[in-house]
Amino acid sequence: MSEQTDDLSKVIAAIRDKRELQQLIDDIKNAAPELVQGIYMQLSVAMANVLAAEQVAEIDREQSMLLSVSNEIATTRDKKDLLQILHGKLGKLFSFSHTVICTLNNDKKTVRTFLLDPHSPNQKHPDYPRLASEIFPIDDSLLNLALHADSPVLFDAEMLVRESKGSLCVRINYECGIREFLFVSLRNGEERLGFLMMCSKAANEINRQKLHLIQGIASQLSVAVANILANEELERKIKTIQGYKQQLEKEKSYLQEEINDAFNYQEVIGAGPAIQQVLQRVSQVAKSDSSVLILGETGTGKELISRAIHNQSHRKDQLMVKVNCAALSPHLIESELFGHERGSFTGATDRRIGKFELAAGGTLFLDEIGEMPLDLQVKLLRVLQEKEIERVGGKAVIPTDVRIIAATNRQLWQEVQAGRFRSDLYYRLNVFPIVIPPLRDRPEDIPALVEHFIAKYARKMGKSISGVSEQVLAALKTYSWPGNIRELEHMIERTVLLAQEPLIRYIDMPAMEGAGAEGLGPEGAGAEGAGAEMAALPVEDRVRTIEEIEREHIVLVLKKCHGKVSGPGGAAELLKIPSTTLSSKMKRFKIKRDEFE
Repeated sequence: MSEQTDDLSKVIAAIRDKRELQQLIDDIKNAAPELVQGIYMQLSVAMANVLAAEQVAEIDREQSMLLSVSNEIATTRDKKDLLQILHGKLGKLFSFSHTVICTLNNDKKTVRTFLLDPHSPNQKHPDYPRLASEIFPIDDSLLNLALHADSPVLFDAEMLVRESKGSLCVRINYECGIREFLFVSLRNGEERLGFLMMCSKAANEINRQKLHLIQGIASQLSVAVANILANEELERKIKTIQGYKQQLEKEKSYLQEEINDAFNYQEVIGAGPAIQQVLQRVSQVAKSDSSVLILGETGTGKELISRAIHNQSHRKDQLMVKVNCAALSPHLIESELFGHERGSFTGATDRRIGKFELAAGGTLFLDEIGEMPLDLQVKLLRVLQEKEIERVGGKAVIPTDVRIIAATNRQLWQEVQAGRFRSDLYYRLNVFPIVIPPLRDRPEDIPALVEHFIAKYARKMGKSISGVSEQVLAALKTYSWPGNIRELEHMIERTVLLAQEPLIRYIDMPAMEGAGAEGLGPEGAGAEGAGAEMAALPVEDRVRTIEEIEREHIVLVLKKCHGKVSGPGGAAELLKIPSTTLSSKMKRFKIKRDEFE
């Protein structure tokens, strides 16, 4: 008997699963009672070992499943891959009809449907399309619980509908035969992303013993959802960037058309020695990338010379961008030049590309550079030295490849000596200066200019004008032209507008120094002439200042426009200057409204 007991003890000690245990029990059924009683305690130990081995095996299977899910989730980049995991892996562990994933919106108060299962039987429900588009508030008790629950939560669908606790998604699922829901919160660290909802067609179909396993899988699932959300955000940003690029192309095309309209003649008009010397210097500097400083009185054609430099350079196929430093308020110039990031200041609702980026590979023309504030001069100097910019509110350094042409009607060296312009920036810009002579120093070019402007505005206004009389031309040559070519152009435009004959015999112009107005008034033109209703201005004994002449001209144009300053047909449009500049001049000259209304 002792030997039999010892043999059975060895067999029991080797048992590791239920099959072997069942075989042993069958073998000892007919054994003597005293033998069975001797091995009873050892049999209890064998049963405990078998149960422990099965628990270990189950844990190993669960760990293996979690590892497999984790490996697949690590490669998930879109919703299609995520659906395959849900039905491939979870489908082997749980019995369910389909799944739904909802994510928390940026407002942290609402959720939206992130993933709808194509296997769902709800697709034929008339309200199903609403699930993909509607926003659901989380003050709903069920959604709030699903979002914040620390562990999986099971709900009876009929009870939710009966107690009116179900959202649109719950109602649609219930009406399509779903009877049980499992909600699992999805979190990425401390951040709540949303929740997973598993739908079952029968109560108690989802295995309650495996809820801890779905909790572990939900942690990995949260990583997948976070990755997909990040990829979607990246795609949105890429689309936004593409939109900026398209906008940039449109702006470039618009600016190019604007340039073509503004500069519809290809060559600088004039054959005199003064302007020919300027054109020679243009040819000398155009092929290089050296900075150019164009100096000259207002209206002498500084922008036209800058355009000539650009058109003869190797950058001619790229954009030339103009910035009028006098037309912008000091706090906007920096944003205009360098751009800004969204939210960098009040009103910055979108990212904006600055003129340096817009002119990449081309030319940046800084008009009225003498008006630039000192604090911005420092930043401009740094850009010229380092060849890189930073947007306002941004941290990224953006390299630049831009040729700089600056222009001013001020005596810039005197501004440096007065402390209003930085000397280091002056030397940086003054690499190759070009001085444009005023119109009074090149009277030999006036006939060609007059002919050009008459042809331009006669064509524009649909009139047939052959030219001006010798008396008018002589008077134009003797006038001092404080406004230079711009003043001449506006005067010709006004004259063509009023002309009623092919030959202009009268022109209304300010008093001229050292010359009479013979032949310019009604006597010279004839009572039936174009300007018969206008009287020639008397010649004053004293010499008027440029400011007085400019003030008088502004008042005259304001009267012509019936007091309208800006907009189509306004004085600023006729004067070809920004409305802000005109308003500033009106304030400086103390022009009151009763003078022109």
